[in-house]
Amino acid sequence: MTNVKKKLHIRTYGCQMNVYDSERMAEALAQAGYEETDSPDAADMILLNTCHIREKAAEKIYSELGRYKGLKAARPDLRIAVAGCVAQAEGEEIIARQPLVDLVVGPQAYHRLPELVARVEAGEKALDTDFPEEDKFDHLPARSPRRARPAAFLTVQEGCDKFCAFCVVPYTRGAEASRPPARILAEARALVVRGVREITLLGQNVNAYHGAGEGGSWSLARLIRALAEIEGLERIRYTTSHPNDMSDDLIAAHGECAKLMPYLHLPVQSGSDRILKRMNRGHTAESYVRLIERIRAARPDLLLSGDFIVGFPEETEEDFEATLDLIRAVGYGQAYSFKYSPRPGTPAAERDQIPEQVKSERLTRLQALLAEQQAAAQAAMVGREVSVLFERAGREPGQVAGKSDYLHAVHVVAPGLAPGDLRRVRITESLPNSLSGVIV
Repeated sequence: MTNVKKKLHIRTYGCQMNVYDSERMAEALAQAGYEETDSPDAADMILLNTCHIREKAAEKIYSELGRYKGLKAARPDLRIAVAGCVAQAEGEEIIARQPLVDLVVGPQAYHRLPELVARVEAGEKALDTDFPEEDKFDHLPARSPRRARPAAFLTVQEGCDKFCAFCVVPYTRGAEASRPPARILAEARALVVRGVREITLLGQNVNAYHGAGEGGSWSLARLIRALAEIEGLERIRYTTSHPNDMSDDLIAAHGECAKLMPYLHLPVQSGSDRILKRMNRGHTAESYVRLIERIRAARPDLLLSGDFIVGFPEETEEDFEATLDLIRAVGYGQAYSFKYSPRPGTPAAERDQIPEQVKSERLTRLQALLAEQQAAAQAAMVGREVSVLFERAGREPGQVAGKSDYLHAVHVVAPGLAPGDLRRVRITESLPNSLSGVIV
């Protein structure tokens, strides 16, 4: 008799860590007889893996859940689950506001999914938003042996102890916790067996990594050097970092470890020391600039990415101009920028807010400067040779697309190439959001 698989549809919101978590939840639910489907209409379970970083994140999830009322009415046995940071923050309120939800699970309890789903299938509502003492990674199943994409995420650290005034992460993901290096290395080797050639190490504050391993606590730099010894793993990246945790050995690794890509995402958020203090960032604009100088001394061709928040409570025009000055001084090849929006329960949400019109006008000016720098960084690549890991077919016949060592999107016409191929490419053209080139 054939064992019929149940269908699971996962919708993932937010950061790369949620992408990783969705993969691990799918693997955990495979033990309960579920296989993934791209169609919510065909699913026996719909799981929303949520993010609480953006404005009105919870309301957007409630709106999305409302769209499934018709499906649930037509198929009462359809199970609907909410996971991630909104699940952690809202808890029982999700089931109270949307009774069609059967399961709510926080980020630290994904290893309990099979037993939670068993309760749901027995007719119960299930809720688990605890911060358990056991490490969820100890109990999640081994990575699936099916072939993976050429580039993959690997979580090495979760949570944050920084308590920036604008951020909900310490409340939804908990305190900083680092996975043991032996388990990370084992998972990395399993990914390489599946065809992965590039791994991005993930953490809410990844460069604070301090996993307990052979010889004591390992730094992120030591972990990177150990990963670089894995045959078949060609590229290593990490994100997201805090300036205060850029240690000497990590800076040195950027200059000494050939597999560590010349790209760094290092958020600063503001160029005003007054606002940085109000944000509880723990660094100054000057210390950040000096840090970038040290990193670039170790790796001169490094492409820098950053995060910026515009219109933080009490930000003056002078504060904003200081941010523009910092951007001009540092120079960014990529960046993410946002208008400040209050997060309930965070200190900044209780302060005097900047008018929306002012925030919008400042964001427009800031993004224009960042776009100018990004265009210049891409234009400077024309004529250069870069390494490109190809990941998928392009839009045009015979075209393939991938990422350069600097994380630029690159496409070439080369019908013989396949996902997973790593080739030298000479860049011939800079386009608005990508580069074009030819195989060397």
